Amino acid sequence: MKTTTTLRPADLAEVRDAVRDTPGHLAIAGAGTAAGWAGPLDAVDAVLDVSGLAGVITHNPGDMTVSARAGTPLRALVDVLSEHGQHVSLDAARIADGATLGGLLATGDAGPSALVYGTMRDLVIGTTVVLADGSVARSGGHVIKNVAGYDLAKLLHGSHGTLGVLTEVVLRLHPVPRRTATVVVDAPLADAAARAARVLEGPYEPVALEWISDGALLVRIEGTPEALPARAARLRELLGGTAELVDPGDERHSRTPGVDGSAVGSPDPWLRHAEITRGLPEAAVLRIGARPSVLPTLVSELAPVAATVGLGTGVATVSLPPDAVADAHTRVHAAGGTSQLRYRPPGADAPAWGPPPSALAVLRAVKTELDPDGRFGPGRFSPWM
Repeated sequence: MKTTTTLRPADLAEVRDAVRDTPGHLAIAGAGTAAGWAGPLDAVDAVLDVSGLAGVITHNPGDMTVSARAGTPLRALVDVLSEHGQHVSLDAARIADGATLGGLLATGDAGPSALVYGTMRDLVIGTTVVLADGSVARSGGHVIKNVAGYDLAKLLHGSHGTLGVLTEVVLRLHPVPRRTATVVVDAPLADAAARAARVLEGPYEPVALEWISDGALLVRIEGTPEALPARAARLRELLGGTAELVDPGDERHSRTPGVDGSAVGSPDPWLRHAEITRGLPEAAVLRIGARPSVLPTLVSELAPVAATVGLGTGVATVSLPPDAVADAHTRVHAAGGTSQLRYRPPGADAPAWGPPPSALAVLRAVKTELDPDGRFGPGRFSPWM
């Protein structure tokens, strides 16, 4: 039986040397929070474990940027940045599990606040990456207005470790909100979509707008202590029905008191959202992207066991029986959307990808240009390439 070597470089030079000196196919590993996403890896000659590349390199509070090594768990930045009232505006569920900066970029993961702040594709302003021939490529930097090199970071977004080894990431930051609150209203998906449309049409400025399959619409808002209570009241009036204000202060804002200045004690509906996003152990988890106008109907037609639906972002996470995944891919593709498998139960044969996208020729060309011998992440985009 072939033995797979695990390499654990401690810095950029060691990553470069590992790529240069190790022949054959390489897998890139970090914290392992998304190891089963996308297609299963084919056999590799070595695993490049970059979890040792951790720590902040430079934090520029005045420019609101931070550079850190790609193996740094995002949650590890909280203390460093919060001293200056700043944070990375990303709330993907697996951040709590220790997801790293490089892993979040490579998987294209994001959370509900992407409605306002975008994904890692929008937050990353610079990268350092080791390519398949061992050369080091740098793009962007600490100046947000500098657009040089943005394309490389965007190419790496969602590449699942197939284009290069991320070693450093530079991120734009945002101020930590002084107050947060969430309005929750019981509603089936179709009704929630109609209510969400009214929220988006008005002056309510939601930071996140999500439906969870427990039958609730969650609307998160941020603001000042003086303005937030009145905004929340107007939002409750608009939503009507069972609209209830909760102010749990989610994990990202754990230092933020309630809207009335009192201690926080309400259950956090976003923790339930994260649980559903992670999926059920016996089900396959599919991430879907589609136009917000068609997404609710599409999700309903798939009849998931559990789901979260971004009614503003057009992104949903659905849990399905493994034997329903192939049909789900086909339905999503027919609706003009995209889909990707994020979890398959052990032993399940659920396809990672659906019908090939129209841009497949471009994807193959990029892969050929950056990794002509197909060294990195073999199998991740199978059967497309």
